[in-house]
Amino acid sequence: MPLIPPGSTIGILGGGQLGRMLAIAAAELGYHAHIYCPEKDAPAGEVAKFTTIAAYEDLSTLEVFARSVDVVTYEFENIPHAPVEHLAKFIPVRPDPAVLAICQHRVLEKQTVNKLSIPTAAFRPVSSLEDLKEAAAVLGLPAILKTARMGYDGKGQWKVMSHEPQVMSRVIAESGLSAHDRQSRTHGAPFILESFVPFRMEISLIAARDAKGTIICYDAVQNIHKHHILSETIAPAPIAPALARKAKAMTEAIAEGIGLVGLVAVEMFVTDKDEILVNELAPRPHNSGHWTIDACANSQFEQIIRAICGLPLGSTERLCDARMLNLIGDDINDWQKYLAMPNARLHVYGKKEARPGRKMGHVTFLGD
Repeated sequence: MPLIPPGSTIGILGGGQLGRMLAIAAAELGYHAHIYCPEKDAPAGEVAKFTTIAAYEDLSTLEVFARSVDVVTYEFENIPHAPVEHLAKFIPVRPDPAVLAICQHRVLEKQTVNKLSIPTAAFRPVSSLEDLKEAAAVLGLPAILKTARMGYDGKGQWKVMSHEPQVMSRVIAESGLSAHDRQSRTHGAPFILESFVPFRMEISLIAARDAKGTIICYDAVQNIHKHHILSETIAPAPIAPALARKAKAMTEAIAEGIGLVGLVAVEMFVTDKDEILVNELAPRPHNSGHWTIDACANSQFEQIIRAICGLPLGSTERLCDARMLNLIGDDINDWQKYLAMPNARLHVYGKKEARPGRKMGHVTFLGD
């Protein structure tokens, strides 16, 4: 892979807070950022040198965008796949669109992880009411019905508690799953039923891999959710060293197995029996890695810039323990309180309006 030197322009698909922090990291290494997104006044646009506002499906504008940049990455995975594939005809896209395709579909994602001999919750593709009943009979209940695509922060998920017709009817109505025209049981199925995992802790790891195959991981962290949205991340995760090493090995195997060039976050469940089950993958910077900005030698955002540009990967050394707190909705109104704390580092995303469930910023507490 040819070196993409400082002074070059990095294209970023998506204009949210992850794109904003990517653009800041790019500038610190001497790169320009060009944001492509459909939204006006996106947070990333405030700090990037260039911004194109257009639909992802606008192929002619995408081609113009491709000619203005030297490499492209993305800040979230719910981008339509076909335009990203089209963009890759003109400019390197990292991670590769094939990696994006894996992480965009929960069935394909779990099938890919299982092929690497890494366990996940048991699952079945679901395309119809008949599929749902059969999957529930095989997996047992309770279980979680999820949309195969486009789910995040708990959206597109329904808990199935019993086989009773009224329960099934409610799930069918809320999810939009119809009982007609059963599709084939492939990764093209629109839903997935997953066994409910009685976990004691959620953890995640972030790995970077460069084009030479070098892989480097950040420490495993514990994630605490409220209302299905990440609330806190604790670094390092309070787990035994042997368990942390196992999670790291699984993350490295996934990064290698999917042919990653860039960054991947691997979310996992830790059970009461100290089993580790992979839950989801994200081929981009991740909310659970925000603590690395202030508490690591190199942040996750700098790391992906290094990986996609052919620079040496940076150190992931944790300089101190840390706790990251998301500021969601009106939580952002406490910004003055955090600025007054000597061990707190405040990050505000520049969004115009605070709404319930909207991530407005985060604060990282360093040390004890």
